[in-house]
Amino acid sequence: MSTAKTGDTVKVHYTGTLADGTEFDTSVGREPLEFTIGEGAIISGFEEAIVGMTLGENKSIEIGSAEAYGPRHEELVQVVEREALPAHLEPEVGMRLQATGPDNRELVLVITDVSDSSVTLDANHPLAGHDLTFSIELVEIG
Repeated sequence: MSTAKTGDTVKVHYTGTLADGTEFDTSVGREPLEFTIGEGAIISGFEEAIVGMTLGENKSIEIGSAEAYGPRHEELVQVVEREALPAHLEPEVGMRLQATGPDNRELVLVITDVSDSSVTLDANHPLAGHDLTFSIELVEIG
């Protein structure tokens, strides 16, 4: 029976949960996730878990935050005056904004707090600092 190895293009169904059981993503009910092992298109811990799996195999893995989206950095949270935002924007908690960082990379900022005078913006990945659990089924090896 063939096993998944670096360089293979694979398709997997998965469900990702946090330590408290909260589901943060799943491919159930849609097309499976397709990627090539070793290209680095997905988090390393997930990719490494696929290596050695056989077609149709199911497994559950835990990925520590360091191998997932890294630690949460409080210096990536900033409070800005509301007037610094575009005039037409009505900020709401959970809203995502895009900005260009000092290195010209695009950043996704999430509004985490809104007051009459200021808005708190968080540039951390929403899953930063979290250990993740994935249930994975290997459905195709290309």
